[in-house]
Amino acid sequence: MSALYILVIASISIAGSFLMAFIWSIRTDQYDDRDGSAMRMLQDNTIPGNQSLNIKDDK
Repeated sequence: MSALYILVIASISIAGSFLMAFIWSIRTDQYDDRDGSAMRMLQDNTIPGNQSLNIKDDK
């Protein structure tokens, strides 16, 4: 039974450390992508000069 207490305390402390790391990453703006979505919307996804590379299988 004492092993169960140790495992519960260990799992709560590990979960708490992950929660604190997540809160730290939110507060230090680790997830902010200030220019990504705005610039991605303006970019063209096609590569110029690749339109003539249509390879067809003649079998």
